[in-house]
Parts: sequence; C-alpha cells; structure tokens
Amino acid sequence: MDLLKAAILGIIQGLTEFLPISSSGHLILARDLLGWNLLANAHLNKIFDVALHAGTFLALVAFFRSDIARLLSAFLASLRHGVGYDPERRLAWAIALGAIPAGVAGVMAERIIEDALRAPLLVATELVVFAVLLWLADRNGRKRRDLSSAGISDGLVVGVAQALALAPGVSRSGITMTACLMRGMTREAAARFSFLLSLPVVGGAAVYSSFSLLSYPGTLPNGAVPIFLVGLVAALISGYLCIRYFLGYLQRHTLTPFVIYRIVLGIALLVRFGFHR
Repeated sequence: MDLLKAAILGIIQGLTEFLPISSSGHLILARDLLGWNLLANAHLNKIFDVALHAGTFLALVAFFRSDIARLLSAFLASLRHGVGYDPERRLAWAIALGAIPAGVAGVMAERIIEDALRAPLLVATELVVFAVLLWLADRNGRKRRDLSSAGISDGLVVGVAQALALAPGVSRSGITMTACLMRGMTREAAARFSFLLSLPVVGGAAVYSSFSLLSYPGTLPNGAVPIFLVGLVAALISGYLCIRYFLGYLQRHTLTPFVIYRIVLGIALLVRFGFHR
C-alpha cells in the first residue's frame, strides 16, 4: 500500500511541478487531507520529497536534452567570444543569472520556509492570490516575444519571481510564467523559459537537499529505498508527459482553466481549514 501511495504522490509531483498550480502546495495538502506520511519521521518524509523533485529534474533533462547541450555550448562560447547578439548565448546567460535569486533565497530562508510557510491556510490563500496575478498577466500580456528574444534582464526579473515560489502554494512555473507574460512573451515561450530556468534551481536543490540523506542518523528503515525509487520514477514519467502535452496545449489555449482550478481549490481549502481550526 505504501508503494501505491508513493506512486500517487510521485504522479502529483510530476504533474503539478510543471502546471502552474504548485507542486509543493499539492503535496502538503495531499498529506494533510489524506494523512499520508509514508515514513517514520518528518526528516525521512522530507528526503522522500527530494526524491520526487529529483524525478522531475530528470524529466526536464530528458525532455530538453538537446536544448541543454546547445545552451551549454553557447555558454562556453560566450566565455571565449562574449555574448554579443547571439540569441542562444543571451538565453544561456539569462538562465544562469536567473537561477541565482532562487538559489540564494533557498539557502538563506530554508528554515523560515519549513517553519512558517507550510500551513494549509497559507497555501490556500497563495493559490488564490497568485492565480489572479496569472490571469491578469495572461489576459493583458502582449504575447509577441518568442524565446530567441530572451535576454539577461528577463533572466534577472523572472529569477526574482522564481524566488517567491519557495513559498508552497505560489507555484514556481506559475509565477515565472506570470513574469514572462508580463514581459511580453508568448504562452509557449513563457513555459519553455520557465522550464529551462528551473533546471539549475531544481537540480541544485536536489543536490543540496540530498545531503540530508547522508546526514541521516542510523540506517534507513526497511522498505524506505523502494518507496523513494517508486516515487522518483512516477514523478519522472508523469513529469515528462506533462511537459510534452502542456507545451502543445499552450499553442492553442489560454491559462484560464488553471486559474479557475486554483481559485476553486483555494476557496474550498480556505473553507475546509477555516472551519476546522
């Protein structure tokens, strides 16, 4: 039964990491509503969440493998010849610099995030508030710029927005897409930039948090490793499929269904947790 729960949580992570609806918020709410704490203590459950994020990171690498190789080559070329007017060199630097705000905020505010920002009522409120911002950006953004126009200023602005997503309920993809749309990008370009910008952040967070596993006192309980692996694989597969179909969806449709979903879910949770305080 625990393996089935791990698979379900992995699927939730894989889908909600890339849709603009908050993966960390959904994991917190799933655990709170269903009482699903798979492992012996909070530390082990946090390590399980790291495994889920590692799965979505691998999904990103698998889907964008050719883009990653091209951008790495462009970044190295920029070190020798400068950025110039080359769009891929600009994009590579935008991603590199855009990862800094979230990385710094994640290291400095880790304790605050764990202690003060994971309350279900706060998650529900952020689901609603940032849904409204996403709707305004989707409705009013010019949607004329493609990914080749992205530059360092885009990376810094969207990177600062990404740092806000450390609070569960905000949604990393949601807030970065909101910032991209406000800067005039098309929906598909906003999503691609959001996903590429998340690569160093999600990968770095997985590596940084993996040290928790090394520092765990004693041996892992029986059955922990299969739970980690099942969750990771489920997040990888569902995440890869989500990226593929979401990018196709954005070529023809608006983000309104996700806005409505967030608002309805947020209001329902405000009622649920407000009455049971």
